Amino acid sequence: MLAIPQRLLLSILTLLLAQEAQATVWHVHPGESIEAAIKAAHAGDTVKVERAYYHEHLVIDKALILQGIDRPTISGDNLGDVIRVKSPDVRIEGFIVRDSGSDLTAQNAGIYIQPGADRAAVVSNAIVYSLFGMWIEGVKKVVIANNNITGKRDFDSPNRGNGIQLYNTDGAQIIGNNISFTRDGIYVDVSNHAIFRGNKIHNVRYGTHYMNSNHNLWENNESYFNRGGLALMMVKDNTVRGNKVWGNSDHGIMLRTMQDSLVENNIVSGNSRGFFVYDAEFNVLRNNLVIGNHVGIHLWAGSIHNQVYGNDFIANRDQIRYVAARDENWGGKVGNYWSNYLGWDRDGDGIGDIPYEASDVVDRLTWRNPMTKLLLNSPAVQTLRMVARQFPLFRSPSIVDTHPHMQPFFKNWSTWLDKQRH
Repeated sequence: MLAIPQRLLLSILTLLLAQEAQATVWHVHPGESIEAAIKAAHAGDTVKVERAYYHEHLVIDKALILQGIDRPTISGDNLGDVIRVKSPDVRIEGFIVRDSGSDLTAQNAGIYIQPGADRAAVVSNAIVYSLFGMWIEGVKKVVIANNNITGKRDFDSPNRGNGIQLYNTDGAQIIGNNISFTRDGIYVDVSNHAIFRGNKIHNVRYGTHYMNSNHNLWENNESYFNRGGLALMMVKDNTVRGNKVWGNSDHGIMLRTMQDSLVENNIVSGNSRGFFVYDAEFNVLRNNLVIGNHVGIHLWAGSIHNQVYGNDFIANRDQIRYVAARDENWGGKVGNYWSNYLGWDRDGDGIGDIPYEASDVVDRLTWRNPMTKLLLNSPAVQTLRMVARQFPLFRSPSIVDTHPHMQPFFKNWSTWLDKQRH
């Protein structure tokens, strides 16, 4: 009998072990059980589900890929969670997931990712008629991308869950999702180092309801036809860039108790209040288009030490609503553009020769007593305005821009007029 060389024997054993370790692909045909295939599968396997309507509640407790072929539907029949993920490294792709239960206390969800299920990926699914579209808690590096999420739209708003709920996460990527008819679109609490990019959120209460979360990026999202567009509260070191926030019945972007953050290149149009800035300090707001809102910026509660420059404030009914005990200087050397600026530019350098002041004593009077607007065109009110300009004793503290820009920075600003919700 010929002896097998040791090196050749080692190569054969390695090949056999590699073949044994190869992932298995399990196929679920119409009428078969997805749950049974998941139970039979091993970590690293793929379960492919053919197009059909499946009435199941799935628990994924091992690392595997659950892949839908031609958009199969999984219905939870209005009970509990439709899919619960317990294991790290699970991917769910290509399904219609629908009909979770309606128990807010139990947090019923279309897809529930529980603590420890790190690196879960939920991609290109439709999650419909579920209380919470996705509940995600206590995990790292999840990817939630290109999903269409709609809630139980026949429920009153307080009785719905949120589209995507993130709690105590790190490194999440929430990208390219379309969310509607939930309570809040994306609810975020105690979640850091995340990316929120390219999401569309509409017909909800708050597009984002976001707090206690730091070092995150909000980029190129669109939030419209909500009560509030983006609500960012109790946060620091956030970048809010390139978002389009329009047609919301209250605020476009709320910055509440925010520090050390950058807010740039956003379009805020046709909202009741474009920006609502409350107790926000040491932030940079630059190159934003604030247009056609009832109030461009409502500034309140000691929001000072912010750098605000390069912005366009165009055709807002009130450019700034600011009630405080002292002036706040904006603009720096660049300035902002104010469509109601009445100054001139005699030297032709593109900067107004006199400062822009956002409000006077009459404005302050009408904010506190709205009925006085009936008298705005009366001789007495016009005289009060003139006297306040001539005698500093009667002057009201204001936002002051010492270098007002004479032309808008944003070239196509007119396309964003008339974006109110009709």
